[in-house]
Amino acid sequence: MRILLLVLLLAVALVLSSTVLDFIRVAGVKPDLVLVLVVYYAIFNGPRGGAFLGFLGGLAHDFLSGYYLGLNAVALAAAGYAVGLGHLRLFKENHFVVAGIAFLAIILVEGVRYLLLLFLGVTIFPGEVWWGLMIPGGVYNAAVALLFHRRFYLSSTRGLLRIP
Repeated sequence: MRILLLVLLLAVALVLSSTVLDFIRVAGVKPDLVLVLVVYYAIFNGPRGGAFLGFLGGLAHDFLSGYYLGLNAVALAAAGYAVGLGHLRLFKENHFVVAGIAFLAIILVEGVRYLLLLFLGVTIFPGEVWWGLMIPGGVYNAAVALLFHRRFYLSSTRGLLRIP
């Protein structure tokens, strides 16, 4: 049941990210619901679970976008793994800790994407990535993480997403 719910949440996040959220852009960025889901999952399930969900979500995102296959998969897997490393030491109950982690996760994801694109020969001005994607995207994703934190926390500790 837990895996089915997780797959459903991932599918909803992907559909919303590729349809409705295009109309809710702020400062040129939209929230990355897949990343927020990966962050939440990694916080409660550790680096292996976070990397696995990040890879699956990123790969599905790559298939939907039609761009470089594997770019988002590697970036989200790295973020899921990095966030999951602190799952035993993080204060998961605090909304602002999770929002800060979501902010840092988008910086990590965009940094990995940037480095992979550089490796592929795509040049982008670093200031544009930093001030046009990382900072506004981090703030937006932190705000989205604040909105969903209570529901996900309760579901992960006492609800359907709890590890038996």
